[in-house]
Amino acid sequence: MKKLISLLITSIIIAACSGEKQSSTSALLQAEDLDGLKVQKDEKIQQMNALKKELNQINQAILTLDPDEKLPLITTIKLAPENFNHHIEVQGNIQTRQNVLLYPEFNGSLKQVFVQEGQKVKKGALLAQIDDAGLKNQLEQLEIQSNLSKTIYERYQRLWDKNIGSEMELLKAKTTYEAQLKSIAQLKKQLLRTQIRAPFSGTIDEIIANTGANLMPGQTPVLRVVNLDEMYIEANIPERYVSDIKLGTDALVEIPMLGKTYATQIRQTGSFINPNNRSFRVEAPLANTDGDIKPNLSCKLKIKDYNNSSAIMIPLSIIKENAKGDKYIFKLKPGNKQDVYTTEKVFIELGKKSMEKVEVTGGIAPGTLIVNEGAAIVEDNQRVRNIQ
Repeated sequence: MKKLISLLITSIIIAACSGEKQSSTSALLQAEDLDGLKVQKDEKIQQMNALKKELNQINQAILTLDPDEKLPLITTIKLAPENFNHHIEVQGNIQTRQNVLLYPEFNGSLKQVFVQEGQKVKKGALLAQIDDAGLKNQLEQLEIQSNLSKTIYERYQRLWDKNIGSEMELLKAKTTYEAQLKSIAQLKKQLLRTQIRAPFSGTIDEIIANTGANLMPGQTPVLRVVNLDEMYIEANIPERYVSDIKLGTDALVEIPMLGKTYATQIRQTGSFINPNNRSFRVEAPLANTDGDIKPNLSCKLKIKDYNNSSAIMIPLSIIKENAKGDKYIFKLKPGNKQDVYTTEKVFIELGKKSMEKVEVTGGIAPGTLIVNEGAAIVEDNQRVRNIQ
């Protein structure tokens, strides 16, 4: 009872002093007395510290007198080392180098298409035929003439070997024959240009030109062939990461539309910094074993730039900050009752972070018990109850 009367008297005195100080504060503010305001600030801080100390004494007394005291409820985390991978996350674009529109090399009408959309083809397979405008007939006639020229040339050669006949006649026959052989080779090349063949093994994705359509070399697309077995992802990385990403760096590819994640490695890094967005290009292969991945699908590329196999990780939500920007959390000291602890403010140093957690690089050791849920409502040197 004497303690309570003493506390009441103390409170009355503080209240009276507060009234005097309030008027004094108004006078100091009106007078713009900087030195006086600083002195008053120090006095009020001393008063607050005294009140906190007194409050702690009251809390301790209540703990002794009232076993059912209501304390702030918290949950705890016991810090333990864990493996931590940090990733650089950027938007990526899925591509394949085997995705081409085939154009004709010969001017003429589309005579026949030998494949259907969705059909798989091998490299070199004949896909379409363009009307050769009589080139095949010309080739056959030229081959007949060439056979005759060959016979004449060989006959002159046998006679010449026996020292019979004219050397001029021999050379003339030889020239005629060789000229016809060159013409035949030329016609065969032209005939090859009337055929459209698969440049690689893949799938006929689309047939664009119709049979009978007039085709212009390099202008009229005929069909599209794609191969989705070997895909790759490309992305632009900010230049500040240029020293963190090397060939062989592990990475993950997330494709939201498919709900899948694929593991890969960086196989190419650009040697050029784009002056417009200060970034460089990276490329990573993407195995399309199930055939679900399509070119130009939206995806995220996560490149691992840091690993710590024994990192101390804490939730971002429990970190608090003072006026100077220093980060701190609350660790727990056991009390004199089960599940009752006293908080202690601990300043910490932070490293890299993930979506929900951050690495602690200094200020606290593994095995420490810290406040988890309830960190926002507790204060330093406050008694709390663990409800886990």
